[in-house]
Amino acid sequence: MNDSFAKTLRKLRAEKGLSQKQLGKLMYVNHSTIARWENGSRLPDNAMIIRLADCLEVDPITLLQPAVQSEATPNIIMVEDSKVILTDGLSVLEKVMPNAEISGFIWPHEAIEYAKLNPVSLAILDIELGTSSGFDLCRTLLEINPHTNVVFLTAYSDYSLDAWKTEASGFMLKPLTPENVKEQLQKLRHPFLTGAPDE
Repeated sequence: MNDSFAKTLRKLRAEKGLSQKQLGKLMYVNHSTIARWENGSRLPDNAMIIRLADCLEVDPITLLQPAVQSEATPNIIMVEDSKVILTDGLSVLEKVMPNAEISGFIWPHEAIEYAKLNPVSLAILDIELGTSSGFDLCRTLLEINPHTNVVFLTAYSDYSLDAWKTEASGFMLKPLTPENVKEQLQKLRHPFLTGAPDE
C-alpha cells in the first residue's frame, strides 16, 4: 500500500535538495521517521501528510493521493461476540462501504486466521470478547500487519483511556452508526480507499 507514497516522497524530497535529516528537522520528527516513510514500512497520518506538503511546497493532494492507494477492494473485519450486535454492525459497514469486502467474526482466533491470509485495512473490535480481550487481539493483528487500522467498539466509555494506549486509530461507543463510522474513517493512521461509491 505504501510503495506509491514512498516513491513520491523520495522524489519530492530529492527535487527540493533535502536530506532525510533536513526534512526531519523541518517536520519536527526524527530522520528515522522520514526513512520509514520512504521505505514504505510506515505511512504518516493525514495531519503529517499535510505538514509534509507544506515543507515540500506542494499541493497536499500530491501526497494524499498516493497515500490512499490500496487494493481495489479493501478488507474490513468486525469482531464482536454478540451475534445481534455483529449482524447489525455488518449492515452499517456495508451501507458506508458497499464496495468493500466485509467479514464478521465472533471468535478472535478466526479473525486472526483471516488476517494471516488477507491484508486487513480496518478492524473494528469489541473490547470484551468473552474470555479474550480486544486489546490483545489488536496487538496480534498489528503484529500480523502493522498497517491495519484498528477501531475499538464498546458500550463502556471507561475503556477509552486504555484504548488510546494501543496503536489503535479510534474508539467508538455502541451502537455502531454510519455517522460514527464515517467520522472514524477520516482519522485512520493508514488511509485507504474505503470502497464508497463517491470515491
